[in-house]
Amino acid sequence: MINQDMTIRAATRRDIDVLLAIEQECYRFPWSRRQFVDELDNPIAALDVAVVDHQLAGYLCSWLICGELQIQNLATSPHYRRCGIGQALLTYVIERSQQQGLLAAWLEVRENNQAAINLYQACGFKLQGRRKKYYQDGEDALLLGRKFT
Repeated sequence: MINQDMTIRAATRRDIDVLLAIEQECYRFPWSRRQFVDELDNPIAALDVAVVDHQLAGYLCSWLICGELQIQNLATSPHYRRCGIGQALLTYVIERSQQQGLLAAWLEVRENNQAAINLYQACGFKLQGRRKKYYQDGEDALLLGRKFT
């Protein structure tokens, strides 16, 4: 876990350059600047960032629609991995969504991303299915879900 103070807040346009840098460090097929801007402008989207020692350490983009939370994107800067950033962001977003009537949460994760699968399972997500060739490189996605009713 992190020893430093961590805060979680809504992302702003001023964060986009750092979000892009983290995204490019974490993913083979990273989101574009336009995708981050679109999420900031999307009324159903929330883009939350974790800040440690004045440094953006990770982010989580989610949509809450009719009681269902869809995790769109979660990433932690490699400098802050295994410090609890991802779990803190996920817990924060779930707790906020519960105050807004959360019934279920869903996400897709690469079948070979064991670290992410472990995180989601530790947060109560369970395997619900598989999306064949979901990613642009042909890798399958595991569909994970959690009910809150």
